[in-house]
Amino acid sequence: MNFLRDIDAPINTETIDRVQLEKKSGKNIYETICILEKISQKINNRIKEDLYSKLEEFSILNKNNLEEIFENKEQIELSRFYEKLPKSTSISIQYLLDGKIKI
Repeated sequence: MNFLRDIDAPINTETIDRVQLEKKSGKNIYETICILEKISQKINNRIKEDLYSKLEEFSILNKNNLEEIFENKEQIELSRFYEKLPKSTSISIQYLLDGKIKI
Protein backbone atom coordinates (compact mmCIF):
# COMPACT_ATOMS: atom_id res chain seq x y z
CA MET A 1 0.00 0.00 0.00
CA ASN A 2 3.03 2.26 0.06
CA PHE A 3 2.63 3.17 -3.59
CA LEU A 4 -0.92 4.38 -2.86
CA ARG A 5 0.20 6.95 -0.31
CA ASP A 6 2.55 8.67 -2.78
CA ILE A 7 -0.10 9.28 -5.44
CA ASP A 8 -0.41 12.91 -6.46
CA ALA A 9 -2.95 12.37 -9.23
CA PRO A 10 -6.12 14.48 -9.41
CA ILE A 11 -9.26 12.87 -8.04
CA ASN A 12 -11.53 14.73 -10.47
CA THR A 13 -11.30 14.57 -14.22
CA GLU A 14 -8.96 17.14 -15.69
CA THR A 15 -8.18 18.08 -19.27
CA ILE A 16 -4.57 17.44 -20.25
CA ASP A 17 -2.86 18.92 -23.27
CA ARG A 18 -2.30 16.17 -25.81
CA VAL A 19 0.92 17.79 -27.00
CA GLN A 20 2.30 17.59 -23.46
CA LEU A 21 1.53 13.86 -23.33
CA GLU A 22 3.15 13.30 -26.72
CA LYS A 23 6.29 15.16 -25.64
CA LYS A 24 6.57 13.17 -22.43
CA SER A 25 6.05 9.82 -24.15
CA GLY A 26 7.88 10.50 -27.40
CA LYS A 27 5.06 8.77 -29.27
CA ASN A 28 1.89 9.91 -30.99
CA ILE A 29 -1.26 10.31 -28.91
CA TYR A 30 -2.79 7.00 -29.99
CA GLU A 31 0.27 4.97 -28.99
CA THR A 32 0.51 6.93 -25.75
CA ILE A 33 -3.11 6.20 -24.86
CA CYS A 34 -2.70 2.48 -25.58
CA ILE A 35 0.39 2.28 -23.40
CA LEU A 36 -1.22 4.30 -20.59
CA GLU A 37 -4.25 2.02 -20.73
CA LYS A 38 -2.05 -1.04 -20.15
CA ILE A 39 -0.27 0.70 -17.29
CA SER A 40 -3.58 1.74 -15.72
CA GLN A 41 -4.80 -1.88 -15.89
CA LYS A 42 -1.69 -2.98 -13.98
CA ILE A 43 -2.22 -0.23 -11.40
CA ASN A 44 -5.88 -1.18 -11.06
CA ASN A 45 -4.99 -4.85 -10.55
CA ARG A 46 -2.42 -3.93 -7.92
CA ILE A 47 -4.95 -1.77 -6.08
CA LYS A 48 -7.52 -4.58 -6.18
CA GLU A 49 -5.02 -7.13 -4.88
CA ASP A 50 -4.04 -4.80 -2.07
CA LEU A 51 -7.66 -4.12 -1.13
CA TYR A 52 -8.64 -7.79 -1.24
CA SER A 53 -5.70 -8.78 0.95
CA LYS A 54 -6.68 -6.13 3.51
CA LEU A 55 -10.34 -7.18 3.45
CA GLU A 56 -9.36 -10.82 3.78
CA GLU A 57 -7.71 -9.97 7.10
CA PHE A 58 -11.06 -8.71 8.36
CA SER A 59 -12.95 -11.78 7.17
CA ILE A 60 -10.49 -14.10 8.94
CA LEU A 61 -10.73 -12.12 12.16
CA ASN A 62 -14.53 -11.88 12.12
CA LYS A 63 -15.54 -15.31 10.85
CA ASN A 64 -17.58 -16.23 13.90
CA ASN A 65 -18.99 -12.84 14.84
CA LEU A 66 -21.34 -11.46 12.17
CA GLU A 67 -22.36 -8.43 14.23
CA GLU A 68 -18.79 -7.19 14.36
CA ILE A 69 -18.46 -7.31 10.57
CA PHE A 70 -21.05 -4.58 10.12
CA GLU A 71 -19.60 -2.36 12.85
CA ASN A 72 -15.88 -2.65 12.16
CA LYS A 73 -14.60 0.93 12.02
CA GLU A 74 -11.21 -0.05 10.63
CA GLN A 75 -12.88 -1.75 7.70
CA ILE A 76 -15.03 1.32 7.06
CA GLU A 77 -11.96 3.58 7.13
CA LEU A 78 -10.16 1.26 4.73
CA SER A 79 -13.10 1.30 2.33
CA ARG A 80 -13.26 5.09 2.45
CA PHE A 81 -9.54 5.33 1.71
CA TYR A 82 -9.93 3.21 -1.43
CA GLU A 83 -13.06 5.07 -2.52
CA LYS A 84 -11.18 8.38 -2.39
CA LEU A 85 -8.30 7.16 -4.55
CA PRO A 86 -8.00 8.65 -8.03
CA LYS A 87 -8.86 6.45 -11.00
CA SER A 88 -6.06 4.23 -12.26
CA THR A 89 -6.05 6.11 -15.58
CA SER A 90 -5.41 9.39 -13.75
CA ILE A 91 -2.61 7.73 -11.81
CA SER A 92 -0.93 6.39 -14.95
CA ILE A 93 -1.14 9.78 -16.68
CA GLN A 94 0.30 11.52 -13.62
CA TYR A 95 3.13 8.98 -13.46
CA LEU A 96 3.97 9.81 -17.09
CA LEU A 97 3.81 13.56 -16.49
CA ASP A 98 5.98 13.26 -13.36
CA GLY A 99 8.56 11.16 -15.18
CA LYS A 100 8.00 8.12 -12.95
CA ILE A 101 7.47 5.92 -16.00
CA LYS A 102 9.19 5.92 -19.38
CA ILE A 103 7.42 4.90 -22.54
